[in-house]
Formats: sequence, C-alpha cells, structure tokens
Amino acid sequence: MPRFYDQLVAAVGEKGPFVLALISGTKGSSPQRVGAKALFFADGRIAGTLGGGCLEAEVHARAKKALQTGRPSTFEMVLDHDFGWDDGLICGGSVSGLILPRAAEAAELWRGLATAAAPVRWGVKKDFSIVLVEGGAGGPLPAAAGQKSDAARGVTPPANASTSEWLYQETVAPPTELWIAGSGHVAQAVAAFALNLDFAVTVFDDRPELANHRFFPPETQLRVGGWHELLKQPPPKAPGFGLIVTRGHQHDALVLSEWIHLPFVFLGMIGSRRKARIMREQFLKQNVATAEQWDKLACPVGLDIRAKSTPEIAVSILAQFIQKRAEFAGAKR
Repeated sequence: MPRFYDQLVAAVGEKGPFVLALISGTKGSSPQRVGAKALFFADGRIAGTLGGGCLEAEVHARAKKALQTGRPSTFEMVLDHDFGWDDGLICGGSVSGLILPRAAEAAELWRGLATAAAPVRWGVKKDFSIVLVEGGAGGPLPAAAGQKSDAARGVTPPANASTSEWLYQETVAPPTELWIAGSGHVAQAVAAFALNLDFAVTVFDDRPELANHRFFPPETQLRVGGWHELLKQPPPKAPGFGLIVTRGHQHDALVLSEWIHLPFVFLGMIGSRRKARIMREQFLKQNVATAEQWDKLACPVGLDIRAKSTPEIAVSILAQFIQKRAEFAGAKR
C-alpha cells in the first residue's frame, strides 16, 4: 500500500480534480486522530480515510461541493446522538478539519514530502495556502534536479511560525527503518506487513535461496552474504528498529552480539523466556553486553495475543513495533 503522500503525488499526476480533506483537531472520543487524511475524487473514489461512517460521508458531501466551487473551507462536527445514530457512530466527541480543493497546486511540495530523507514540517495557513514551515524539523525541502526553488515555485516558508497564523501543521518523517535478521517464514510475513505500515525494510541473511524477491516484496532491501560481513553494516538511520528471527539460537546470538550495541529505538528477538534467560547469562558473563543494554531487548518479541500461525506472530510483532514507534514519536514532541 503506498504512503498517503505517494497517493497525493499520484492524484496530482492524474490531472483530474480532487479534494484533500484532513482532521485538524479532536475533542473527546472520535473515530480518527489529528492528521487523518483522505482524497475525494470527482468520480466518487476515496483514497485514505477520515474514519469512515457518517463523518466521512458528511465530509465527502462537502468535498463534492468544494469540487464545484473551488472554495476551501473548515468544518466542525459533534459526534453525538443526533449526528451519528443512523450510522452507529455515537463517539461523543467532536472533530474539526479542512477541505482543500486546490491541493494540487502544491504539487511540488507533495513530491518533496513523498521523497524526503529527513523530517519536514508543512502546514495550512489561515488563507488556506499550503506551505513549508520555517524552522520546522528537517528544514526546507531540497529542490530536486530540474525543480525550481521554493520561492520560484510559490512555496515560500512563512516568515513567522506563530500558531495563530495556522489552521494546521504537521511533521512528515521518512518511513521508519526496520532491519530484519533472517529470511524465513516469520521474516517474510513481517516484511510484507511492515511495508504497508510505513516501515522501510532491510533483510539480512546468508541464504540467497531465501533472501530474494521471490519471497520478499520488491520494495524490500536485501543484504546477502556471510554474517560476519553483514554485521559490519553502518547502523540504520534513526529512528531504527531491529528484529532478530534467524534460523537458530547460534545465529540469533551472533547477530545480537552486534546489534545490541546499535542505537535502535527498539530491538526484538524471537524466542522463549528460557532462551532469553540463558542468553542473557552468557552475554553478561562474557562481557558481550551490559545488563542495561540487555534490558532494552524484547525477547520474546511481540504483544501477547496468543498468536499461533506465522501471520499471527507477524501481527503480534508489528503491533509491538507500532506501539513503540508511537511512544518514541510522542517522547520526541
């Protein structure tokens, strides 16, 4: 599944009319969080989601009007008994948002966000202009070869980042790096799911018969060779996540002896609590790692959802990774 900004770029490339709608604020319970987005097309298609149900249906109706008038607008909806009873949506909170029928005019900005290699902040000002935020994370987007500068293409960062000037702001980060040691069934299932969850996946293994694109999606980066060479790779770009699921305890221990020293936001290893206990004793006894370093490892990895099948195990692992990524993002704000 493409990232939302990839979908935005594709929508611009179609050269047909569309509306970008987003949720800019919530109070109480709501079906979606701030930052949820959807594209509404003239032919009735929808890409992305604002939470579905009567909320999305109401925004869709307003988007159709905006396609006819070309006028952007704000909205606020109270999700109470009167609004949501017929559709079963009685959240009790409220949501506010923006309807932007001229979003295609910011095509260069969307292209830059889709390919940004560092966090970038953008926003919608009170006049509904879509611009970069001066001094935002990562700074201005670099112009790609052949592209005009921000000023030349009319995407000028505002001189003043005062909150009162803005209807909405957001920081867009590149996909989270996920390194997977091993290329067996669990690694294959995790990689396929992770690519749809905004992770950039790199798989490491010494088995070319498994670590290839017959078993992994084409977007997966593959590193194949002897483990001692593979483990000399420079650390991933922060924030990076690591998962160790090789074909046996010895290979797990070999990878862990190196990866436990890398600055992963979160590192998990498949295995039992007994395996973790024995390996911990060996690592501490041999001074491979400190107790503090070991305690940052999750083994067994994954949330306890009583997973049995390989896909269920992959879901449990990625649920934990999503949880840790959100915690990390919250701590950085």
